[in-house]
Amino acid sequence: MIRRLAAAAAGITMVLAAGCTASDDQSPATLAKVTYLTGAGVQGRESYIYVAIDKGFFREAGLEVDVKPGNGTVQNLQTLQGGQADFAVVDITAALIEYGRTGSTFRDFTVVSAIQQRNLACIMALEGSGIAGPKDLAGKRIAYIPGGVVKTLFGTYASLAGVDASKIKWVTMPVPQMGPNLAAGSIDAATQFVVGKPAIEAAAKGRKAVVLPFGDYLPDLYGNGLAVGKKAVAENPDRVRRFNDAMLKGLQYAIDNPAEAGKIYATHQKLQPEAVAAAETTLMGPYAKPSTGGAVGALDAQRVARNIAVLRQANAIPADLKPEDAVSFDFAPKG
Repeated sequence: MIRRLAAAAAGITMVLAAGCTASDDQSPATLAKVTYLTGAGVQGRESYIYVAIDKGFFREAGLEVDVKPGNGTVQNLQTLQGGQADFAVVDITAALIEYGRTGSTFRDFTVVSAIQQRNLACIMALEGSGIAGPKDLAGKRIAYIPGGVVKTLFGTYASLAGVDASKIKWVTMPVPQMGPNLAAGSIDAATQFVVGKPAIEAAAKGRKAVVLPFGDYLPDLYGNGLAVGKKAVAENPDRVRRFNDAMLKGLQYAIDNPAEAGKIYATHQKLQPEAVAAAETTLMGPYAKPSTGGAVGALDAQRVARNIAVLRQANAIPADLKPEDAVSFDFAPKG
């Protein structure tokens, strides 16, 4: 009897053990802690990072992620290269510009995936502001964040769209204040991402937003991507790959389930209401999916080369910049 009970107990133990995964065995103490910078503030479009946390994708990858609000590509690169963050969201186009700038100090980073396949940069105003098209921006007060991609790309956009950039009155302003200031009329327009339309209209209390996408004139540029230090890639490529894969899993889930993503976002952040976060995530879906099919996050060397060619023609970067200088294609899914 004792032998039979012992055998039964051993069998139960084996069944329980077989039902456990590696992630089940990991206590918080065994998870590698990493810091992640969002793009600019923590807008609803960033819901995917919280989805990846709440759904356990990072935990399954052996990681514990501390999310910090970013402040645009330039400052995010400064923080990343200074060692205060492990991963950071940057605009790929702006990152290429910073990498290629003569005498640049931004060379110790690489982009490992594309969060958005198309650039989201735009100028946004409200109906009744006198702005209906690009040429109406001349003489207007436009809010921006220093180092943000929209301001960085504006000169190229202006030259293609026929805007007299010398007449713009630039006003420095944090992103969360742009909507209320547009509604109050203290600024005429703001640098934004196209997915920010629901938040701007919510702040305007019923007034509709006028969106001037840079993509109308710069159609082939990537949007945001995930950047990491080159030293981290060299020393711990497995951790980079695990983080990137888990984040992209969260991105796919978020754009497939935007309402749930908005709900998850609202449990972590109070900057935007759940409905606004869900609306931003919905709008981001088409921008995150490769137009030719394939997995989210894909990066294509030939397309990055075309991005560089566009920037070179606009005299934004020198002729000797190569795609592999600032992008590591081995970590991204294939488009």
